[in-house]
Amino acid sequence: MDFYELNLSDPVLDALDDMNFQNTTPIQEHAIPPILEGHDLLGVAQTGTGKTAAYLLPILSELSYGDYPTDAINCIIMSPTRELAQQIDQALQGFSYHLPYISSVAVYGGNDGIRYEQEKRSMQHGADIVIATPGRLISHLSLGNIDLSKVSFFILDEADRMLDMGFADDILQIAKHLPQKHQTIMFSATMPEKIRQLAKTLLNSPVEISLAVSRPADKIRQMAYICYEAQKINIIKEVFKHHEPKRVIIFTGSKVKAKELAISLTRAKFNCAAMHSDLTQQERNEVMYTFRSGQKDILVATDIVARGIDIDDITLVINFDVPNDAEDYVHRIGRTARAGAGGNAITLVSEKDQIDFMKIENFLGKDVEKIPIPDSLGEGPAYEKKKYSGKRHKSSNKNKKASNNRNNKSHRNNRSKKNYDTPKTQSSETQKKA
Repeated sequence: MDFYELNLSDPVLDALDDMNFQNTTPIQEHAIPPILEGHDLLGVAQTGTGKTAAYLLPILSELSYGDYPTDAINCIIMSPTRELAQQIDQALQGFSYHLPYISSVAVYGGNDGIRYEQEKRSMQHGADIVIATPGRLISHLSLGNIDLSKVSFFILDEADRMLDMGFADDILQIAKHLPQKHQTIMFSATMPEKIRQLAKTLLNSPVEISLAVSRPADKIRQMAYICYEAQKINIIKEVFKHHEPKRVIIFTGSKVKAKELAISLTRAKFNCAAMHSDLTQQERNEVMYTFRSGQKDILVATDIVARGIDIDDITLVINFDVPNDAEDYVHRIGRTARAGAGGNAITLVSEKDQIDFMKIENFLGKDVEKIPIPDSLGEGPAYEKKKYSGKRHKSSNKNKKASNNRNNKSHRNNRSKKNYDTPKTQSSETQKKA
């Protein structure tokens, strides 16, 4: 579907033209119309499917008409991590290029006092859109730095990840500060029962959209070692004898393992760095910079980098621990084979992880290639393949398409760019807000 078939405002469409965005992704096609119609929405789609634009575009379109307070916060977007909050903010800057009177601020922890005061001033002056991590927003709420009484849009991005990180109580506390009448939009990569319960609490008769989790790219060669826990580190060292350890991400199940593995690999003279939630924001930025720039060859990380961070030239992903579910597996190994390139993914499957890995194979609909453990490391445990009948994700769309579509694609060529510095419905005083 072309974006011109949706009822988006002219300045938003102009920004999409500038960015050469023409056709919607499935989640955008299904989510944008009900959001524009004012419905609450529960969307299930994995990272990389265009969810950010699916909620930013209709919200910016609505705000562009000027029917919302100019001195109050109109939209809150919750993000599980600082990195995702920064990326949402960057996307927002592009989509709102022709909407200079719409202001925004990203609010997240790990910064100095100067940044905190900047956040405070922006919120008190009524930034239209606030992108925040739960902990930081709670901090500002507790100190009276932010008023949510006029919020019209409440967005939860990667809700499952926020719940996994223990933010459920924070989200519910934030929701208590919202006005009774507001629109809630929740996106999640998975739909466990705890997300269902949260949705029942926060959403009012939502439109539900569920898109099937994509299988990994065909260009990813998926492999597995069936091993004992104690063999894992030596298997990695053996792998690096045959695969040059450059542009490699190793995922672990905990920050403790990430720290320990990074130390072990460094002692073995491998050029690596660790990325986990115990690092300060400055430290995390430095780690990502050294890895992106090639100063570090190997990044040992928790799932904090599995979602929402784009690094296009990863050659190998290693799952030191089997992820808890198939969706996380897809997110992890999806860091490689991007932009049309090939890639490799290796999973180390210990005895306790075998059932989880069999479920992943069942989801994939195939057996992952098993690589023999090198003779020098001894034998590994047996792998007894079992059948699982877990429910597959099915695509569904319960929303109705918007009844009043924009003019067709020819409007793009006939329409001249306009000056959108001042919306028709706002006074000149409103412009000062920008």
